Amino acid sequence: MSFQILLNLFLAFLWMFLSSNYSVSRFIIGYLLGLIVIIALRKFFKSRLYIDRVWAVIKLTILFIKELILANVSVLTLVIKPKLELQPAFFKYDTQLTEEWEITLLSSLITLTPGTVVVHVSDDSKSLFIHVIDSNDIDDTIDSIKNSFEKAILEVSRS
Repeated sequence: MSFQILLNLFLAFLWMFLSSNYSVSRFIIGYLLGLIVIIALRKFFKSRLYIDRVWAVIKLTILFIKELILANVSVLTLVIKPKLELQPAFFKYDTQLTEEWEITLLSSLITLTPGTVVVHVSDDSKSLFIHVIDSNDIDDTIDSIKNSFEKAILEVSRS
């Protein structure tokens, strides 16, 4: 992946120097042309294109912002109600993630989302113990995490 980024930067600088115009706009044009060349030659690379991973990171960021807004609205509606009818719960979440940074990222995303906290990560790093402030159905909460954050992290990390 880093080779592809360096190649794309090299092609952008090459375009800028060959056109004898040392402006940012000429560099961006060269970068986009280099990206087209890399996409055209993608079958010669052993790993997936770096732009796919960049796109996956952008989608993960947008997903987190969406979940953050929805969780804030949910917690706000819980707090505004005159009578608190909370159903807090602890549950064990078994994850498919294997790398330490993946588990740390998942734990951070869960904890940064209002109303949820990762309390503990098991010694073998295969399970997270999570506390939620209000959950009617634990299985729905587990499916929500698995189909949103974990799926997006797997898309970023796996080639």
